[in-house]
Amino acid sequence: MDRTAQLAPVVARHAPRTGTYDTALRCLSLFRADEPTLPIPSVYAASLCLIAQGRKRVSIGSHSLVYDASHYLIVSVDLPLTGHIIEASADEPYLCCQINLDLAVLADLIVGSRSDGATALSPVLAVYPIDPDLVDAVCRLVKLLDQPESIPALAPLIEREILYRLLIGPHGPTLRHLAVVDTHLNQVSRAIARIHAGFREQLRIRDIAAAAGMSESALHEHFKAITRLTPLEYQKQLRLQEARRLMLAQGASAGAAGFAVGYESPSQFSREYRRLFGAPPRQDVDRMQMGQDYLSVA
Repeated sequence: MDRTAQLAPVVARHAPRTGTYDTALRCLSLFRADEPTLPIPSVYAASLCLIAQGRKRVSIGSHSLVYDASHYLIVSVDLPLTGHIIEASADEPYLCCQINLDLAVLADLIVGSRSDGATALSPVLAVYPIDPDLVDAVCRLVKLLDQPESIPALAPLIEREILYRLLIGPHGPTLRHLAVVDTHLNQVSRAIARIHAGFREQLRIRDIAAAAGMSESALHEHFKAITRLTPLEYQKQLRLQEARRLMLAQGASAGAAGFAVGYESPSQFSREYRRLFGAPPRQDVDRMQMGQDYLSVA
């Protein structure tokens, strides 16, 4: 906890107001909220999320997890989650950092390390008690924002250390399966990448299955087991969340946003949007712009 507390002022300094902050470190994003938020659906990249202050609930379907400064969150594959900041205030804001997982670095670490033989896999969305060594490495990475001249030399080394700490931790077996070709988790990860690349297009299961190297029946079975969604449900969430981003960030109309993400029927778009976000498109956007700060992830 002491190490996590040391992280809070650094994150606060580089995230001075409520919002999402990209940083000079390609793998690192920072997040701040000065009050609790509404539950907000968004796509979380495969990442480590570590809260320096505050508390948050993340959900997929009926499955929910809560994490805070004494726990860290691992998202093994890109997942459409609903995030709900439940503890934050102006005096003690919610402060979080997200570090995206580099599968190429993970694979390289796996080649050079020995497995302990464990085969039990954790869910792709999991929360674990804080590991002091992991927090120490994250602190050193975030503090590089105060030393930009050191980023090119030190950031890759610290990022590699963070991934190593995760690999030897309780989520290690799952990460090994993610990085090794032809495991079901790796194949579903490839399917997810294919859906992301063409989420505006009509979903063709045979193409997704071919990209994953699986039969269509195996794709359905393992995709649902890992993500708790069917491929079609996954694509639908990507479309709706991108449409929401277009309306919020670019001022697109509901009709234009729906068309831009692949919907041909405005009524179907409005119906499915309301089902996910709890309000019709225009009402939802007005609500977000009037009072609730829009935090996409972490």
